[in-house]
Amino acid sequence: MLIAREKYKENIAEYIIYMFRVEDTIRACNFDMDIIEKRIISQYNNSEKVRQEIRDWYADLILMMHQENIRKAGHLSTLHTLIEDMNHLHLKLVTAIKDPQYLEQYYWAVPNIKEFEKKLDKPPKNEIEACLIALYALLLLKLTKKEISKETIEAMQTFSRLLAILSEWYKKKMPDSKNS
Repeated sequence: MLIAREKYKENIAEYIIYMFRVEDTIRACNFDMDIIEKRIISQYNNSEKVRQEIRDWYADLILMMHQENIRKAGHLSTLHTLIEDMNHLHLKLVTAIKDPQYLEQYYWAVPNIKEFEKKLDKPPKNEIEACLIALYALLLLKLTKKEISKETIEAMQTFSRLLAILSEWYKKKMPDSKNS
């Protein structure tokens, strides 16, 4: 919750990727608050009040994941909404605002996005979702200490740079209506 709150304020793309990881962590813990308490919450060196807020946050996420029927796979609707907001801003930057820095990075990323989309079983809803899925997959490869090719790293860097610029624009343009 603490990390999510900070990431939400500072970098929306990092927040979404972080939340993908939180969802998978909850699944890995079998939606069991006792396991989450032992493996995650107990690691926080905070006051009992803060740890209780973290417990409540995880409990709320578990409830939402049950209600949205994403126990085995999928992402919370709030994350889908944020991805749609980011994509809307992306399209605006490409077609209306035509920010030169963003356009340059976008044109570097497009071939890599198209190549990545071909490898997916289920096509993403948009290019921004593809970039987020790719960067999350990269994170998982790193966490499991899998070998990553130079070409993959280079492609992922184009996604990362694109999302970094988009996140900066998002931070400037979108109202901060949530804490995490």
